[in-house]
Amino acid sequence: MGNMSYCRFENTLADMRDCLHALENGLDAEELSSYEISALRSFADVAESIASRAQQIENVIEEYEQIKE
Repeated sequence: MGNMSYCRFENTLADMRDCLHALENGLDAEELSSYEISALRSFADVAESIASRAQQIENVIEEYEQIKE
């Protein structure tokens, strides 16, 4: 089941931080199944896609902040 829209980013952020922590602590290939390797590859692709949308993300944040003022 996917995340509810009201907590999508909050829940996903915690999971992304957990993945990043594993990578920072020297994740070894032998610790992962072929499914996890495939997911890691996709994770990197999604991270690149998110990074390429940094300005769009900033625009959404700024719009939210203007609405809340």
